[in-house]
Amino acid sequence: MLTDNFGRRFYYLRLSITDVCNFSCTYCLPDGYQCDQPRDFLSLDEIKRLTKAFAELGTEKIRITGGEPALRKDLPKIIQICKETPGIKRVAITSNGFKLPEHLPQWLDAGIDAINISIDSLDPRQFHAITGHDKLKTILKGIDLGLADGRASIKVNTVLMREYSGKDIQSYLDWIKDTPITLRFIELMQTGDNKEFFDAQHVQGSRIKQNLILDGWLPVIQNKSAGPAQEFYHPDYQGKVGLIMPYAKDFCNSCNRLRISSSGKLHLCLFGDEGLSLREQLQSDDIAPLQAKIVSLLGDKKATHFLHEKLTGATKHLAMLGG
Repeated sequence: MLTDNFGRRFYYLRLSITDVCNFSCTYCLPDGYQCDQPRDFLSLDEIKRLTKAFAELGTEKIRITGGEPALRKDLPKIIQICKETPGIKRVAITSNGFKLPEHLPQWLDAGIDAINISIDSLDPRQFHAITGHDKLKTILKGIDLGLADGRASIKVNTVLMREYSGKDIQSYLDWIKDTPITLRFIELMQTGDNKEFFDAQHVQGSRIKQNLILDGWLPVIQNKSAGPAQEFYHPDYQGKVGLIMPYAKDFCNSCNRLRISSSGKLHLCLFGDEGLSLREQLQSDDIAPLQAKIVSLLGDKKATHFLHEKLTGATKHLAMLGG
């Protein structure tokens, strides 16, 4: 079992398969994707070895991320590889959903268990302003198709921003009144490239949490491979609400996830100082050296991130590691 020096166990792997994204979200890639390094992304064989190595070390859940993972044409095969790995109980994906109705059947047939879609506004004009794309109608259609199919659970991620979120929160709550999805509000996080934007737009999730509790929302008990969100349910709503609050006290105490970048680097924290390359060990079907290196590197994991001190590590923007 992967365990760090603070007794935290790691059941959950976030696997980035590309850092390319076709959206230009204001909080992440306002100028669009800039190709500033070789695009030598993990191959299918490397992904298979990684997945097997982590599964044998106790990982039960894999989330496929980007950039935008759907930009890789072999994404269904990657889902299938993860799903067919002994020990992996749940395979999830985070996507912007730019062609969700088209992609959804392939993902479902490959065995996807959970789909997270980013929607930062339910107002088409605001959505366009935030992302640079007029895709909200298409994405919502894909979500409806996914709900009708029923094979995968669906969550919607929305980043809290002062300029947009104030008037949007009620529209989100109205939406999940009769829509059985989990809506997750995510605090804007400072990265290397967005300090000015962060200072202007950061909203504390704790305020929303207080309002939810006052309105009768109750906490959901999470399982050991769940993500970092605090989730709430209400007997009058079909949907649930999750809050991801990285600036909250003790946020890192329950950390249960590690990250692999699309170039094969292990990131012990989203805001760590550097990625630690596993590429050499990924070239052989003998995964024992790979597992030994993962276990050894885990000893360097810190107790917490240093976001409160305005230290963002090597993370220039969230597309680098898929959040």
